[in-house]
Amino acid sequence: MKLGMGLGYSPAKLEIPMDDILAAEKAGFDSVWAAESYGSDAVSVVAYILASTSKIKAGTAIMQMQARTPTMVAMTAMSLNALSNNRFLLGIGPSGPQVVEGWYGQAYGKPLTRTKEYISIIRQVIAREGPLEHDGELYQYPFKGEGSSGLGKSLKSILHSTSDLKIYTASITPAGLRCAGEVSDGVFPIWMNPDKFELIGQHVEEGFEKADTEKSYDNFDVAPFVPVAMGDVDFCTMAMKPMFALYIGGMGAKSKNFYNDYAKRLGYEEAAETIQDLYLTGKKEEAVMAVPDALVDECALIGPPERIKERLQSWKELDKSGKIGTLVLGNINQKSIEVIANEVL
Repeated sequence: MKLGMGLGYSPAKLEIPMDDILAAEKAGFDSVWAAESYGSDAVSVVAYILASTSKIKAGTAIMQMQARTPTMVAMTAMSLNALSNNRFLLGIGPSGPQVVEGWYGQAYGKPLTRTKEYISIIRQVIAREGPLEHDGELYQYPFKGEGSSGLGKSLKSILHSTSDLKIYTASITPAGLRCAGEVSDGVFPIWMNPDKFELIGQHVEEGFEKADTEKSYDNFDVAPFVPVAMGDVDFCTMAMKPMFALYIGGMGAKSKNFYNDYAKRLGYEEAAETIQDLYLTGKKEEAVMAVPDALVDECALIGPPERIKERLQSWKELDKSGKIGTLVLGNINQKSIEVIANEVL
């Protein structure tokens, strides 16, 4: 099991915790991941990190697909890999309809179809086995749709890829997890209870069965985001709840909130409905208080160092099964980096 560091996306002021990233690199962490929503972009942050480190990998978790064409993402990935001695990892995803249509001004469309076409195009660009050609439902290369000049030409990347690029997707829905298992090299579940791996694994494995190549956990990285808060258990639990309330209650419309659906599958159906109702009616503080302590505890690493070490045992047991690849730890500092690295690596 490898360790990763999740940065999330930046608040109002863009800051990159380089001292913590360098501590993670020194401690043996495998990767660090930057996110984007509708503020700072992930690529700029990753480029800065790669330029400021020498060993640790850096990736996007995630680049939002509607913000960029597949060929632009392929160009970015190959460039960052070439400049960093093959230390770039690519994570992509469809985000959600509120951000896609409200911020990027694009139709949300068919996220799974988009993901499959997107990855197919990127792999074709990187392989350079011939000029790019793709005639899909959402993407056409060369483009021949409405408004085209008819002069589009099939092209092959000038830049040669320097590695076998790993492509991750982010998903927690059953269909999205099946898609990840079928076409990607790894998946980021936003939260996971290591004792309920089947909520993720059963769908990923269904995707393996549909893949064009032989797929298994040997060549697929399940990389859950695991938030960390070291200190008093009650205080740390309360500190985590606003994030859970935001996702379960407000990160999506009443009729389409993937995180709310996932909380229900984790066994918190009544609480998920309450949190969403409170959040969407402006009662955010009450929504925070409605987040069950047990939900936070089973999906995060909370408490003093000894308790966090104890909670890591479930992850280590799951690691023995070969089904978990990377723990992407969020909200970590130099102290928690040291404690967790000493326990896991």
